[in-house]
Amino acid sequence: MYDTTTRPGYGRFGTAVLAGDRQRVLRNTYWLLALSLVPTVLGAWIGISTGITAALTGPIGLIVFLAGAFGFMFAIERTKHSATGVAVLLAFTFFMGLMLSRLLAAVLDFANGAQLVMTAFGGTAAVFFVMANMATIVKRDLDGLAEWLFFGAIVLLVGGIINVFVGSTAFMAALSVMAIGIFSAFLLVDLKRIVDGGETNYITATLGLYLSLFNIFQSLLALLGIFGGERD
Repeated sequence: MYDTTTRPGYGRFGTAVLAGDRQRVLRNTYWLLALSLVPTVLGAWIGISTGITAALTGPIGLIVFLAGAFGFMFAIERTKHSATGVAVLLAFTFFMGLMLSRLLAAVLDFANGAQLVMTAFGGTAAVFFVMANMATIVKRDLDGLAEWLFFGAIVLLVGGIINVFVGSTAFMAALSVMAIGIFSAFLLVDLKRIVDGGETNYITATLGLYLSLFNIFQSLLALLGIFGGERD
């Protein structure tokens, strides 16, 4: 399991912006987040159909994933104030879909694979709905929580790298459970920052939400495959 731990925006909370500006950022973020699902699905479909990522196992797969993910995120950060940033973000989500295709293919190989995928998608959507509502209710400052979550994400990344070499199903399950908790909390922090006007760039905001949702979906799917997969 790969966990992308670079999180945009922490420690750079801006001054409060007008309510209209906050709504504009939130609206644009949601639209771009919805749009980002299209290249993700396309990348996953191409990966499954062609088997292009089948050889990306072990250390090779890890290197390709980390180099691609961090390279794209660096490019997004450099271009986030222009329309180019949108194109780079969508290219990044296509790449993430490709990387997800190996796990999807493995789960779809189960007799109930399609059901597991839909369950993971529904679970991810439910987490997003809950956190989006909580972001409008919670009043406390979550700056301190964000710092602890970032540390937790680093631990997940290190654990994921170790498991590439160990190959432990039990360890993968434990990491997946941790990832669901950590990235669900990241969702709350990111959404609250947008709602409060602390994030004024919708590309950066979309990237943060996308990373959390991607990791939640991936972790749910891994757990469902481990404990709920049925062979013919």
